[in-house]
Amino acid sequence: MTAGRPANYDLAGKRVWVAGHRGLVGSALVRRLASENCEILTVGRDTVDLRRQADVERWMEQAKPDAIFEAAATVGGIFTNENRPAEFLYDNLAIETNIIEAARRVGVGKLLFLGSSCIYPRLAPQPIPENALLTGPLEPTNQWYALAKIAGSMLCQAYRRQYGLDFISTMPTNLYGPGDNFELATSHVIPALMAKAHAAKAKGGAEIVVWGTGTPRREFLYVDDLADALVFLMKNYSDEEHINVGTGSEITIKELATLIARVVGADGKLRFDSKMSDGTPRKLVDSTRLLSMGWRPRTGLEQGLRQTYDWYLKSAAARS
Repeated sequence: MTAGRPANYDLAGKRVWVAGHRGLVGSALVRRLASENCEILTVGRDTVDLRRQADVERWMEQAKPDAIFEAAATVGGIFTNENRPAEFLYDNLAIETNIIEAARRVGVGKLLFLGSSCIYPRLAPQPIPENALLTGPLEPTNQWYALAKIAGSMLCQAYRRQYGLDFISTMPTNLYGPGDNFELATSHVIPALMAKAHAAKAKGGAEIVVWGTGTPRREFLYVDDLADALVFLMKNYSDEEHINVGTGSEITIKELATLIARVVGADGKLRFDSKMSDGTPRKLVDSTRLLSMGWRPRTGLEQGLRQTYDWYLKSAAARS
């Protein structure tokens, strides 16, 4: 590992590009950066296709960002990962390599690459330390996305070694919050369960179908807490090794479904569909390194779920 650089990268007065600003993480970053006295840069996919190298380089040469949060990605739950493997691998490889290489070419001062805890082996030790990467087989249901994220993290390491650039990468745990995708065919577990519970409530106590056995254990981080952690790391972290971002707490999917039903006010019975994949049996990241730097999450799971459901209701009302 290369030695870490001095901390204290100041965002004040910088031109900061949030790549993927309309996504779950990107929109939270835009909210968080509003208090940092920096100029926030964004660009939509209708203007720049991040999968096209020439488009990315042309835009970055004009925009000249000083710093980049690389939160752009093609994402989805187990169903979409399994059924769109080519898109999940190609899109994410193209997006990250285009942005990272263009950042080198235009002289970006600092870049933070957003990875995912799915990069770790399916049966990694728990809690999962950063050095568990590449020590075992991946979870088959999301291996395509995981491979792309591993490549992005390694690319940041390679650019640090060869070019001396201040590019870092983070691996957050499972995320949820305002701006999430609630479409059942493509969503992750919390928005999927919340949408199902809401529909069951509307039908007067209909059952809530939960994919899998309900036994897997997961850790969940409220997306605005992640955005705060990413800004903290942009300012205070500079090293080759990726760094985990999590809460240190976990819950079974059955417990989660019960909690979501209570938050939503749905009293229908839970039915577990064991024909659907459970995914990784347990996934809890070891965030000791980040926590030892002084950062802490602020939002408990039930509080975060209530805030997410409030956003979901307001979003649904705005669309109707």
